[in-house]
Amino acid sequence: MSTTALTAQTRSAALAEMSDEQGLDVLVIGGGVTGAGIALDAATRGLRVGIVEAQDWASGTSSRSSKLVHGGLRYLQMLDFHLVHEALTERDLLISQLAPHLVRPVPFLYPLEHRFWERFYIGSGVGLYDALASLSSRRRALPFHRHLSRTQLDKVFPDLRHDAAIGAIQYWDASVDDARLVATLVRTAVGYGALAASRTQVVGMTKNSSHRVTGATIADLETGQQMHVKAAQVINATGVWTEETEALSGTDGGLHVLASKGIHIVVPRERIRGEKGLILQTEKSVLFVIPWSRYWVIGTTDTPYKQGLRHPVATDEDIQYVLDHANAVLAKPLTKDDIIGTWAGLRPLLQPGTKEGTSSAKVSREHTVASPTPGLTVIAGGKLTTYRVMAKDAVDFALGEQAKTLPSITERIPLVGAVGLQAVRRKSRAYAEKYGWSKAMVQHLLHRYGSQLSGLVASIERQPDLARPLEHASAYLRAEIAFAATHESVLHLEDVMLHRTRLTYEVSDSGLAALPEIVDILAPILGWDDGRRAHEISSYTDRCAAQDAAARTSSDAEGEQARLQADDIAPMMSLVEPS
Repeated sequence: MSTTALTAQTRSAALAEMSDEQGLDVLVIGGGVTGAGIALDAATRGLRVGIVEAQDWASGTSSRSSKLVHGGLRYLQMLDFHLVHEALTERDLLISQLAPHLVRPVPFLYPLEHRFWERFYIGSGVGLYDALASLSSRRRALPFHRHLSRTQLDKVFPDLRHDAAIGAIQYWDASVDDARLVATLVRTAVGYGALAASRTQVVGMTKNSSHRVTGATIADLETGQQMHVKAAQVINATGVWTEETEALSGTDGGLHVLASKGIHIVVPRERIRGEKGLILQTEKSVLFVIPWSRYWVIGTTDTPYKQGLRHPVATDEDIQYVLDHANAVLAKPLTKDDIIGTWAGLRPLLQPGTKEGTSSAKVSREHTVASPTPGLTVIAGGKLTTYRVMAKDAVDFALGEQAKTLPSITERIPLVGAVGLQAVRRKSRAYAEKYGWSKAMVQHLLHRYGSQLSGLVASIERQPDLARPLEHASAYLRAEIAFAATHESVLHLEDVMLHRTRLTYEVSDSGLAALPEIVDILAPILGWDDGRRAHEISSYTDRCAAQDAAARTSSDAEGEQARLQADDIAPMMSLVEPS
């Protein structure tokens, strides 16, 4: 495995290599979790693969999920046992082998309102959930569920309203920083030879005389330069942008995808007394109350979305909906003043059937892989937990018969930071003593970097001031900001604030007070002069103001107008006609 450090320089080199005469075996369009998984799958099969993303890695749906790795308890109600088993298998594989540093077990409480029949009914369902997780050759990754009395429930979640439940069932799933998972997948793929470039937009596709897709025209949004990439296979993994990307091939075939909006709110951990997560059924969706280290994440909604896909926002109506349903079970009701952050994301809802002219399709209940025209494979639907299965299906489909001689091996490929994790954990106490880090800080670092913590420490050895926490965002070390620029493909300040950290929604000022110090760390690494520093700060500040304004609107249309008052730091181009 070669270096996994991603920088502005490695990005430029990747673009040059992608567009050389040799061409690629596979070009992946889309830098969310599915596209990143595809890049890793293809690279570990020995293929020459490139992956491009029009904005930052995970900037769309894959940084705006509920951040859960789970089997989908609700699918048991649909009797879809295969799908639940598949997701639970992937969940346990991530926890035990592929990404044990990133994916953490989380206990959830399912409150019970009825003393007898509901405990039996829900208990049977959760028991089946556990049983399906056990149908594997690997050792169970999570404990079995258990029943809690009202008295036990009071101890583990004191702020659950007394009349909201007569007891609960505790079961286990897992959580993950979704954007960090994507960045780690990309870095792992690059370590196995993939070429990766963010802020790079596909603006057209090329075909030969037989109408087969032979590559794409890509635009470097940092420089405006356009170049051509030759590829034996192009895979479209752009989520809610699936149909827009399909249209670049000049065909009418492909998949139908609609967008559904889901929002989350963030409140301080001390605001709700509880040790476990909650799962609540609502009339429209499932509502999760998820414990993170310093706060709670509460969501989600599920509403049709008709506006532009680039900037969905949480409106006042969305926020009130989540508050109302959370407050229905909380002893101390939340108010909007308790909220320190929000986010909104779009789910790509796969519609039944494929467009006329689509030559073939492979269908799962959750995702579909299809080919609207030779040389182009499209994958849509699915969920974060099963990204590896989706990636395998997409590459298998694109390769056809060749897949039999080049099978997927990603179930045996740990992600960056997983190898050597136990050894670095043992060293972490010495790091804490040397640098004065708290136990919480060490756990934070191990969770984010795993065995890569050794690299972080090496940078501190070279520059000791990096060992200090940020003055106005003390949950993060200065070294983490530097590492983002030297290893994690950061091109802009917002990349750090939105995706390498979660400062945009986990502190009440969206991290604005920390900007000068963060930019002081980034500027010498990225070569920013005073003008560029000011522009980066101004752009992020404007973005935060627009987001706040959008949260005060009452509709998606009004929210979009408010959000669009802030310009993008690297705007996407209008798409050209396919050639």
